[in-house]
Amino acid sequence: KKIKVYVVDGYKVARNVGMGPRVNTILQTCFFAISGILPIKEAIEKIKEAIQKTYGKQGAKIVEQNNAAVDQALEHLFEVTVPDKVSSEIVFRPPVPATAPEFVRDVLGEILRREGNSIPVSAFPVDGTYPSATTQYEKRNLALEIPEWETDLCIQCGKCVFVCPHAVIREKVFDRTLLKEAPNTFKHMDASWKKEFPGMAYSLQVAPEDCTGCTLCVDACPVVDKAEPTRKAINMTPQPPLRDAERKNWDFFLSLPEVDRTALTLNLKNSQLLQPLFEFSGACSGCGETPYVKLATQLFGDRMIVANATGCSSIYGGNMPTTPWAVNQDGRGPAWSNSLFEDNAEFGLGMRITLNKQREYSEELLHKLADKIGKEEVQALLDADQSTELGLQKQRERIFDLRKALEPFKTPEAKNLSSLADVLLNRSVWIMGGDGWAYDIGYGGLDHVMASGHNVNILVMDTQVYSNTGGQASKATPRAAVAKFAAKGKEVRKKDLGMIAMTYGNVYVAQVAMGAKDNQTFKAFVEAESYDGPSLIIAYSHCIEHKIADSPNLEKGLQQQKLGVESGFWPLYRYDPRRIAEDKNPLQLDSKRPNGKFEEFALNENRFRILLKKDPARAEDLMTLAISDINSGWSQLEQLAALDYSLEGVG
Repeated sequence: KKIKVYVVDGYKVARNVGMGPRVNTILQTCFFAISGILPIKEAIEKIKEAIQKTYGKQGAKIVEQNNAAVDQALEHLFEVTVPDKVSSEIVFRPPVPATAPEFVRDVLGEILRREGNSIPVSAFPVDGTYPSATTQYEKRNLALEIPEWETDLCIQCGKCVFVCPHAVIREKVFDRTLLKEAPNTFKHMDASWKKEFPGMAYSLQVAPEDCTGCTLCVDACPVVDKAEPTRKAINMTPQPPLRDAERKNWDFFLSLPEVDRTALTLNLKNSQLLQPLFEFSGACSGCGETPYVKLATQLFGDRMIVANATGCSSIYGGNMPTTPWAVNQDGRGPAWSNSLFEDNAEFGLGMRITLNKQREYSEELLHKLADKIGKEEVQALLDADQSTELGLQKQRERIFDLRKALEPFKTPEAKNLSSLADVLLNRSVWIMGGDGWAYDIGYGGLDHVMASGHNVNILVMDTQVYSNTGGQASKATPRAAVAKFAAKGKEVRKKDLGMIAMTYGNVYVAQVAMGAKDNQTFKAFVEAESYDGPSLIIAYSHCIEHKIADSPNLEKGLQQQKLGVESGFWPLYRYDPRRIAEDKNPLQLDSKRPNGKFEEFALNENRFRILLKKDPARAEDLMTLAISDINSGWSQLEQLAALDYSLEGVG
């Protein structure tokens, strides 16, 4: 058909001019160059006019970068000589590996191959449920560069694992004898857990075909080579030369046993040895939301039941045809379902109430069948201490034994108890969503759930804007920020969801930012889940809608979180009602007084910077009010944290 083929290394041009991975301007220029729709000189003039119109509000630097990309694009555009007959032996890789389960291979794989219309209706699940842990088969190879581990520098802190948005960096401690089967390129070192795992080996491994190349891991790494300051314990390296070897290393790494959860003292460092049950999602590269979800699954995953509000987290959490919600080596993992913006909190509350009722009925049946099961066994099931991993494991064993004991009995009560036995293990109910749901459309339901007193955990991933639907302002959008429906800068202050929740007095409330204080984030998750009542975690989630300067892949998201906390824009705290019983103030401030540098933080983001260019006078007025919001909010928190909760002298 005499088709002409052209190729351009758009990513190389983008990197050269400082645009990160953004290639739209480059490809547009090449299109006009080869299409002949306009004379090339005229086309370039029109493109540069459009650049000024589109990006002018974002500053001269962005315009200059795009103009430079236009100028360099044609220098890197080459025609490919097409032979007159097929000579290549290259074939398309199958969409999923041949070793994948039958349903993944024959149904999900066909959808990934864009052949979904050819699948018969009979192949689909009749009840609408889909298997978990299927993103592991979808090797997208997105990253041009991936992290490479340097064993001579690593201190095994796990911070890179903690911040990874896609769970592609993992660590394990294992018996050295297992290294006999390791590939030649598999890296390892002596484990630093001398008490828990003496004489064991340690490895940090990257999934090369699942990494998105966001570089947050490198930013989080605290170790720098003194002899070569640009080198850290983990560094970005071109992916193609590493791909084949690292694919084998990753497969071997997965074959190593997971750590014994009952042998670990639970702290931040140790938590990153735990298997994440949320992996390889389709979220934006460098997403600020997914690390919080991943952390929850590491800590509580095989007991989690998740109600997810519509929004970014429901899209990357349940995107057809694969799901990142995964299972552990025992086949257990979170149960997940999506509900609407307006009723997700009630949806999750319904899960909790259902579990409570099922637990109540199971306990009734246990008492009825005690003579058949054994009274001591029944009492052990009812009185089980499930506050530790060891306690949970023992309860699982009791439940297994209970089902065995019930097998000979064919009565309705025995069958019902066998089917409901799993509810005797403490379930962790999580209600998740973004600020559009929690602050706005679903707030009425969220308030109702917090007021109910029921034991649910609420995770609000606060991007301060409706991220999934294009950047509309929400009640979480801060004053002075520009967003859709707030084109002149948000006039009113950000709604203080945490302060509202604290007024109930019986709700655990925490405001966290893992980029500023990872240990505070870890503590908040553990405390919230262990609290027998409603808990609310509000998590700072950097987002592409913030348009952080020089950060197209959100590689400076963690730094921006830290600046936001230091400026007082995002104070860190934990409000734990259990402290009241100890005559202690329930509110603990976990960050310092504002450092007066809010403008430095704000002007790193285009959502604030754009107003300064459009309307300097209004920007100055709103920024002054925003600083006043910070100071008054901090003053209020300080006063609450200083209150005396001692009952001494109270009649």
